[in-house]
Amino acid sequence: MTAVTPAAPISRIRLPGIAPLLVLASVAVMGGLVILPLITVFQSAFAKGLSTYLAALKDPDAQAAIRLTLIVAAIAVPLNAAFGIAAAWCVAKFEFRGKSALITLIDLPFSFSPVVSGLVWVLLFGAQGWFGDYLVEHDIKIIFALPGLVLATILVTLPFVARELIPLMQGQGSDEEAAALTLGASGFTTFWKITLPNIRWALLYGVLLCNARAMGEFGAVSVVSGHIRGQTTTLPLHVEVLYNDYDFVGAFAAASLLASLGLVTLLLKTALEWRHAGDLSAGRKR
Repeated sequence: MTAVTPAAPISRIRLPGIAPLLVLASVAVMGGLVILPLITVFQSAFAKGLSTYLAALKDPDAQAAIRLTLIVAAIAVPLNAAFGIAAAWCVAKFEFRGKSALITLIDLPFSFSPVVSGLVWVLLFGAQGWFGDYLVEHDIKIIFALPGLVLATILVTLPFVARELIPLMQGQGSDEEAAALTLGASGFTTFWKITLPNIRWALLYGVLLCNARAMGEFGAVSVVSGHIRGQTTTLPLHVEVLYNDYDFVGAFAAASLLASLGLVTLLLKTALEWRHAGDLSAGRKR
């Protein structure tokens, strides 16, 4: 019988010249899909000078869109942060029936289109929806108003904080909390002094991603907004409205704010990843 020579371990296989080509290809793809569009956005925004750019941002409709975007994010993000902490606590610290179903529900907004997230609220609270007659009778406005924008944004951004916290809290276990409770600490003290400090960087990371998505969401809020200028148009919708009106400078000026938000989010995300990685390294050394 002829002896079969074992295959060389993957770690010993050398492919000279492949790594530089992969790096070059990655840089080319990122440059074409990310950097070039960013340059185009800012170049178009300042195409007619700084004064025109600032005038576009000072427009009353633009100011209203910026203000509405901040209000929606200021409501949706804290609510999702609270939900994310509670959901992660339940999933990571307790065993109960329906645990896998809860995790599936948390991930559900990732699996369908944001347009569906907006349509759900229209089917519930629209004039022809399940609760439409009651809302009209009592003069309660949800669709084409701030509550609808907030609900659509909350549903789209629901998983971000929870999904950052669940793996971390599962990995940490519950030994420290159990020890604190054994020593007489209350549930609130245990959470405030032990659980929250242990998850603070992951929580900030999740809140950061949630906020970036909330401020940049288009599909869901487009369905429930009605596109009423100065009232229900958030910044992404304002960009669309201006672009459709052939006000390209104004559209790109508003888009530059969203692009700047993305860049700031990227920098903060990198800083939090570096800080969180430092904590993990310190934990391994201990």
